[in-house]
Amino acid sequence: RESGIGLDVPSEAIREERLRSVRDVLYLMFNEGYNRGAPEGNVEREPVPNLVREALRLNRVLHERFPEDRETTGLLALMLLTEARRPARIGRTGEVVRLDVQNRDLWDRGKIREGTGLISGVLPGGPVGPFQVQAAIAAVHAEADRAENTDWQQILALYGLLERISDNPVVTLNRAVAMAMVRGPKAGLKLIDRLDTDKRIAGTHRLHAVRAHLYRMTGDTVSALQNFRAAASRTASRSERIYLQKQITDLIR
Repeated sequence: RESGIGLDVPSEAIREERLRSVRDVLYLMFNEGYNRGAPEGNVEREPVPNLVREALRLNRVLHERFPEDRETTGLLALMLLTEARRPARIGRTGEVVRLDVQNRDLWDRGKIREGTGLISGVLPGGPVGPFQVQAAIAAVHAEADRAENTDWQQILALYGLLERISDNPVVTLNRAVAMAMVRGPKAGLKLIDRLDTDKRIAGTHRLHAVRAHLYRMTGDTVSALQNFRAAASRTASRSERIYLQKQITDLIR
């Protein structure tokens, strides 16, 4: 009543605007549940947090109502492919486990099949949006039976596409990792340097953590330690802090 929105069926342009808002809220819900929002929280293996379950349920309702909406399909695929990795995401001592060293036997293959099926069906149909591209990246990771079999060339290309359609420094940060895997860590570090002037991410724990990882790949232990320590002091996540402290310990042994 206060918004003045009527009960009439909206035009296609207005409907798309509303769908976009709903998708964004569902993704926020999913991420809040997946990361357990509380600063000292931890990601549980079971049960699935209520926000994740509800975001998936509502996304399925939206997909059933608008099966032709490509980004809604892409978001559902992204949620499924992300949630499929939950059982392997946290280690025995509560630390975040990097994707490349996760036990892939723990991944939910049913969700992976559903997610890859959805994104494979929608990608060839026309122009793509950010959720579709993110789902495609997640699918490439999920399809690799071992980390060393990951198609990093394809992931790098997909992040390049995502960077062109989404103004988000986290995308550039992730592309730097893919760049390092394809062209070497120095190429990744060069790309990361561009983010030092971006106020949205400069000085954050994510930037320091990725830079530390790439410095370690080059053999520069001093710079890696410096950045791991900076990342550990800035993160608000207990599970990430445990992981970062373990990296520091491993490097100073």
